[in-house]
Amino acid sequence: MEVFWERGYEGTSITDLTEAMGITTPSLYGAFTSKAELYREALELYQRTHGSPGAPALVEEPTARGAMARVLEEAARAFADPRHPPGCMVSTAVLNCATENQPVARYVAGLRDASLAQLRARFQRAIAEGELPSSTDAEGLARFYGAILQGMSVQARDGASEEELRKIVTLALSRFPRR
Repeated sequence: MEVFWERGYEGTSITDLTEAMGITTPSLYGAFTSKAELYREALELYQRTHGSPGAPALVEEPTARGAMARVLEEAARAFADPRHPPGCMVSTAVLNCATENQPVARYVAGLRDASLAQLRARFQRAIAEGELPSSTDAEGLARFYGAILQGMSVQARDGASEEELRKIVTLALSRFPRR
């Protein structure tokens, strides 16, 4: 997982994978029929162990603003954590890829879409509960905060510290709609 996280799908060779796993190429293909299948499994492992660190906040926090604050704060901490590659493996995965890798790109885009759907659902709930004005565009708000999260991931990949990412969090929360 970490090799893919650090180098991306196309930047990771079969040799990189076999060396990291301590196995031979035939063993890799025996266990995983393709690099793409191994990548999907690595993404699933990432989702279970590191992905969406703030996702529970969308359910646990009593307000949408509180949920978004926790999502962003936990992302800043996770994206800059020196114990693993920086950023989010899903946010930065397969943004540009060769034509033959489009199925992998579509799979990853589906994961990003699922994250947007979680944000949208939380904002729709806040509208229904009267926390946000009925005129709030839940889809647009989800895309806005999704873009903030993806941008934070890219900046972490480029070396931004947790402190620098927290400045983005502060500004992003200042744009949260008020009743």
